[in-house]
Amino acid sequence: MIDFHTHSFLSDGLLGPSELVRRAHVTGYRAIGLTDHVDGANLDLVVPRIVKVANELNRFQGTFVIPGLEITHAPPGQIAELAAEARKMGAVLVVVHGESPVEPVASGTNLSAIEAGVDILAHPGFMTEEEARLAARNGVFLEITSRSGHSLTNGHVARLAREAGARLVINTDSHAPGDLITAERAVQVLIGAGLTRGQADEVLRINEELLDEIKRRMEN
Repeated sequence: MIDFHTHSFLSDGLLGPSELVRRAHVTGYRAIGLTDHVDGANLDLVVPRIVKVANELNRFQGTFVIPGLEITHAPPGQIAELAAEARKMGAVLVVVHGESPVEPVASGTNLSAIEAGVDILAHPGFMTEEEARLAARNGVFLEITSRSGHSLTNGHVARLAREAGARLVINTDSHAPGDLITAERAVQVLIGAGLTRGQADEVLRINEELLDEIKRRMEN
């Protein structure tokens, strides 16, 4: 399993980064993104700590750790600025908390994240056809999620992405040990979103391609 969207107790997750990565390793993860929630209040506190712990853990254990963040409930007009600041601090994976149907995310968040060229738009909810086409043009990955609640619109996101040519990734948005999943479970989630087995396997390959791209960034 390659999972680009998880949370530790550096935001609202239950586990410390080391335990989260250890539990992911036992579950069979090849790579995990540490993407704790940030906004303008805590970006400068959280991102450097994630970068530090990711570098340390990559020295001592086998599951590859990606230093990232999830910009969450920030005003849409601030997203590009926060993403740029995070990258300067060493984050190599920028996720934005999309317009999930179960949270009061500000309208315009999806569009602002896509226009900013972030890496992944997480659980984008009832996104529009225009947003999906722009994500395809800007190279922004759209998330299919295994997380309860946010997953209600997986089918809608999968359909628009397929029609627009946008690339999908599968993530967990893990906050607790039981949220981590196997690759086999990821396939079930993708098929549940309306994809065929072949299309589900394609999404898993896209996860691998994004991981390769991120590793190249970290080497430079």
